[in-house]
Amino acid sequence: MTLQVQNKPWYKEPWPWLLMAGPGLVIVAAIITIVLAVKSADGLVSDDYYKEGLGINQRLHRDQQAAALGLQADLMRADNKLRLLLSADQARFYPEALTLHLTHPTIDGRDQHIEMKSEGAGFYNGVLAADVAGRWHVSLEDPAGQWRLQGDWRADLDEPLRLRARAE
Repeated sequence: MTLQVQNKPWYKEPWPWLLMAGPGLVIVAAIITIVLAVKSADGLVSDDYYKEGLGINQRLHRDQQAAALGLQADLMRADNKLRLLLSADQARFYPEALTLHLTHPTIDGRDQHIEMKSEGAGFYNGVLAADVAGRWHVSLEDPAGQWRLQGDWRADLDEPLRLRARAE
């Protein structure tokens, strides 16, 4: 009695392919990850973070100045129109215009800088460049850059936002 063994080439056997499938999938996943990392920009990381860190102390005096003046502001929204009421502890001359900065927490390209024009008696109005929804960081500044009011705004809510000085 003779035993006949049929030898198939290795590439016709299932085991080598099964063993190579795992490392092959890892290589494909790594290539996809590299392509995504190269194509998408990370908007959260600033290129000049060191310079921004040095400038923090220079910006803190504006918050302290707003607190010393007793400034606060109420921001109201109707569609794309904004209305602002600026008030202070003491009656003072209000600037003709203010700058309102809306900063998205994660997407740099959605930030807006809105000029708020005076209507008199501390009232200001402005228009949004694009519709806003979700959470935003809000900063209000005078044209000379002497003071600043800040707050976090949920644009989806109908209630007004109160901006105050952050003097720590």
